[in-house]
Amino acid sequence: MSIDVKRLPVRFYPDFKRVIIRFFENGPERSETLVRKVLDMSDEEVELTLAQTLREFSKRHRNISKKFGNHFRLVRKLINKPDMKLNTLNEQRKLLIGSYFSMEYSITAAAFFNPSVVESPDQTGLPEGAKRIIVSFRATGEGHLSSIVFHTGIITKDGEMDFEESGSYVDSAKMVKRTKYEKSKFVRKLREMGVEENVFGPVLDKLGKVFIYGELLKAVKETLEDNHDSELKERVNCQIMWLADSHYEIEFSRDTHISERVIFPVSFTERKGIEDARFVRFTDDDGEVYYYATYTAYDGHAILPKLIVTKDFYRFEVKPLHGRAAQDKNLALFPRKINGKYVMLSRIDGTNSYISFSKRLNMWDKAVKIQEPKYYWEYVQIGNAGAPIETPEGWLLITHGVGPMRRYCLGASLLDLDDPTKEIGRLEEPLLVPNEDEREGYVPNTVYSCGSIEHNGRLYIPYGLSDTRSGFVSVDISRLLNELLSQR
Repeated sequence: MSIDVKRLPVRFYPDFKRVIIRFFENGPERSETLVRKVLDMSDEEVELTLAQTLREFSKRHRNISKKFGNHFRLVRKLINKPDMKLNTLNEQRKLLIGSYFSMEYSITAAAFFNPSVVESPDQTGLPEGAKRIIVSFRATGEGHLSSIVFHTGIITKDGEMDFEESGSYVDSAKMVKRTKYEKSKFVRKLREMGVEENVFGPVLDKLGKVFIYGELLKAVKETLEDNHDSELKERVNCQIMWLADSHYEIEFSRDTHISERVIFPVSFTERKGIEDARFVRFTDDDGEVYYYATYTAYDGHAILPKLIVTKDFYRFEVKPLHGRAAQDKNLALFPRKINGKYVMLSRIDGTNSYISFSKRLNMWDKAVKIQEPKYYWEYVQIGNAGAPIETPEGWLLITHGVGPMRRYCLGASLLDLDDPTKEIGRLEEPLLVPNEDEREGYVPNTVYSCGSIEHNGRLYIPYGLSDTRSGFVSVDISRLLNELLSQR
């Protein structure tokens, strides 16, 4: 092959020092015992223990006392014992209780992989010909729990990559429960989940065509109070609230560096991880720019395809994707509409690549197969490696293929610009194969990407190395396109 794939010296590795504060759940009985021990402490003991804890940990976290206060409020909800009089405690004792229910969690201790890259919304103060980028990563820590983290840097005019140093702190976002639900969409998703009318009907009958999270909670509470069927109660809580909790909004403080922001699992649907976010810079028909990311939420048993929406990387809206075509993993949105419709790639059967068109961003009903495994290195499965890049010759799509020994390679395809159901060309040989320095890791023999970017005639592909660390390669786009066009 005449394509020169240039491996860049940029590397991102797991880092034990990147820690956040999580709620430490200890079970109702042990939690009550622990709180009573703190209640038995003298005021002097409380003051001394809290001061020592703050001294040892305040340099590692921003607003640590605020986190302790939040965790105390969670404990108060968990332990509702009138004799404990938790509401009457002074601030120091509340904070100390909160500290006992807090723990550090190293978000990137195990792996730092499967990146995607987009142009940053901030392109100010750059040298001539440079572009500022934001790279997202799947970060994995204890228990193989995945979250989304970010880094930012620039690609220079000459094609070099220069990343900013990470901020001193890492912080999870503030949850904003202001999601509005459309009843028709909510019902449709419940039916897709196999929930019967007799379960959700009594709840949703109490609500209007549009409702908010608090109104849904009230309707659920009233329904449970009116019904003594224990099985029905469990299903209402597990199924209706499971879906409701998958919608949320989060926001980060404006004084955080982007490397300090982590999108950590917060809803039940993703309690076991947020996997493989594919970010894309999307330009709407009216010129408005949004950043979308499709990702997979995992609760330990089932996966739920979800969508992240942001304009500034400070505030994020998160919601599920609906429809038969929004199933399984490997969903990727195109960077603009085609013929007035959103376009999304998928791999709904686990083996082949599909494409879908929709007038609504979160509703995907039909999918058309556009690619099947064709060459030896993709016989197990073929899928996208992120959003396609628009070129005059067509949509340049980086793909992944799985072959012998479950080796993951990256390839490339070219789709028709006006009708992307048509494949113009596909590389016969892989574009990128794990070399000897890349094949060892948590999942050996794997290179994998979730999104690329073009700059000054070159394609920059971030990629995960055996599900452990990440790197970059660059490719001359014109030579790649010429090779694809020769494979018509």
